Amino acid sequence: MLRIMRVFALLLVVLLGGVWAFAWVTRAPDEGLGEAFAARLTQVFGGQMPMPAAGGIQLPQGMALGGPFSLTDQSGRAVTERDYADRWMLVYFGYAFCPDVCPTELGTMAAALDAMGPAGERVTPVFISVDPQRDTPAALADYVARFHPRMQGLTGTPEQVAEVARRYRVYYARVQRPDMTDYLMDHSSFIYLVGPDARVRALFRPETKPEDIAAAVAAQLRAPAGRTS
Repeated sequence: MLRIMRVFALLLVVLLGGVWAFAWVTRAPDEGLGEAFAARLTQVFGGQMPMPAAGGIQLPQGMALGGPFSLTDQSGRAVTERDYADRWMLVYFGYAFCPDVCPTELGTMAAALDAMGPAGERVTPVFISVDPQRDTPAALADYVARFHPRMQGLTGTPEQVAEVARRYRVYYARVQRPDMTDYLMDHSSFIYLVGPDARVRALFRPETKPEDIAAAVAAQLRAPAGRTS
């Protein structure tokens, strides 16, 4: 019995941690983290959470992520959300020096687009750096080319990166370990499906299967204009 209680307690901690992370990512600009956490708990345990798209998390009604940004692409060209106005995007925030999770998730994005066949041509994969100090346009050009020929790498000034991260509720922080001469970046790890209006339509958790992402994106592309599934 004691062992069962310990397992149950561990599962509860993991669940609450996941709800807390989801609250951080999806809270509104004027919504406190504690308030957001309480609201998400109500949604999870009260059964009021909208049904997710296959493999993804649909945003609660009235919640908005994404929007305007001003950044620089891998060719050194200044870009805004208007440059992608007629496109769907799969967006991931990370950094080129990332040793593990970033390559994994970018590979997943690329595999999902390839799995969609011709429909995948309507979606642009985008990698936004949270490490503008090291991720120059030239560094990003080399990095994103390893994953998909159409992948866009975006960077900017620290202020520009902070602003786009705020709009997407992305957590990131510099980490300096005593045993390392260089630093790492701690960051959240969601893949965002962004519509032609620059607003996030769905989130995908880390380690979501490419085929699940492909199915969810395809469903969104088939939905009537102005409607999300």
